[in-house]
Amino acid sequence: MCPLFLYVWEVFFISELSINGQIRDKEVRVISETGEQLGIMSSREAQALADEAGLDLVKIAPTANPPVCKIVDYGKFRYEQSRKEKEARKKQKIIELKEIRLSPNIDTNDLNTKVNTARKLLAKGDRVKVTLRFRGREMAHMNNSKHVLDDFAQALADVAVVEKPAKVEGRAMHIVLAEKK
Repeated sequence: MCPLFLYVWEVFFISELSINGQIRDKEVRVISETGEQLGIMSSREAQALADEAGLDLVKIAPTANPPVCKIVDYGKFRYEQSRKEKEARKKQKIIELKEIRLSPNIDTNDLNTKVNTARKLLAKGDRVKVTLRFRGREMAHMNNSKHVLDDFAQALADVAVVEKPAKVEGRAMHIVLAEKK
């Protein structure tokens, strides 16, 4: 095969949108640069209209029947698309899972400090995983220590709900709290 053919083949599949000569459909629905519907016509006629206007013919809805093409400046179109995607990413809220570790024989003041930390994390919009770690002989009294997690959840009942109830995994018991809506 000719190396030029391979190059053209790669270019065809790199771009996610078909433009100008890449559009191989018999009929397409055409939209003008002003947003006006020009109707259904052959892709050659649509390309001629685009060339006449000095713009590009871009297939914006390839799955429609017939495919929808728009007469636009391709560079400007791509730029506007990237700006819209960037704005959408900015507005998107990423919820993180933060962990707070406790021990079964935690004092009340220490527990209150951890509760305040969890309250701040919940206010930021994060979920909080509260882990109760057991060491040595504490493993024998796991069920008796569940009240520590219950007290923690009860202290945050005004701002949080228990998303996942207490669960034992290995040497730890944990719950997940999420902000009330």
